[in-house]
Amino acid sequence: MSFLLPALFLLAACSTTEDAKPAPRWQPTPGLAWQWQLTGKTIDTSVDVPVYDIDGFDQPKSTVTALHRKGRKVICYLSTGAWEDWRPDAKKFPKSVIGRSNGWDGEYWLDIRETDVLEPLMAARIDMCKDKGFDAVEPDNMDGYKNRTGFPLKAADQLRYNRLIAKLSHERGMAVGLKNDLDQIPDLVDDFDFAVNEQCAQYGECEANTPFIEADKAVFHVEYELPTSKFCAQSRKLKLSSMEKKYELGAWRRAC
Repeated sequence: MSFLLPALFLLAACSTTEDAKPAPRWQPTPGLAWQWQLTGKTIDTSVDVPVYDIDGFDQPKSTVTALHRKGRKVICYLSTGAWEDWRPDAKKFPKSVIGRSNGWDGEYWLDIRETDVLEPLMAARIDMCKDKGFDAVEPDNMDGYKNRTGFPLKAADQLRYNRLIAKLSHERGMAVGLKNDLDQIPDLVDDFDFAVNEQCAQYGECEANTPFIEADKAVFHVEYELPTSKFCAQSRKLKLSSMEKKYELGAWRRAC
């Protein structure tokens, strides 16, 4: 009988593993305060907010762990629609998928139609986010079809690609946010767990985020050129998570 006991324990352990359900992914709700810091040698972890959005490549797992110890959720910033010439995986992108500059130094639009090329590259990046313990992904440059990318991108191409990025994130147990891409929010709100928006108040577009709020999903919003006195009243009415930041996205913030 003695040799059966370990076997029984092993079977029980296997059954528990097989029956265990994966933990539900994080779902940020409207009004959550947040911090967005993509530059600076170190992340200022002292800002008393429940959500941080930081660079997935630049920040180590230890930073994510430190924020988790403070009870914070952490979003992994990645550029999924543009090539950045300084990233460690930059040489893996063939020249054929690299288009025009998106206006930022060293950044160029990607041909998002080429999913056979881009999917494994983006999956590897999202794997990195998961391995570092991030709770969610913020994929940037998700509206190439509305810009001069050097490629004849259509709205259908963008929808297909954005849904692919959402799927890759969800498969790894992480939430994912829709970055800008306001015109496609009605089509994509069910595919994404939250939104990230820049300058909707400056351009009179904040109400376009309403489908996310109505779905009980957070809209993390920043303005760069307007003071808080110019947009916070509307943000509170719309239930946006709003703050003023500087373009370099350092630690400085002024929240509503």
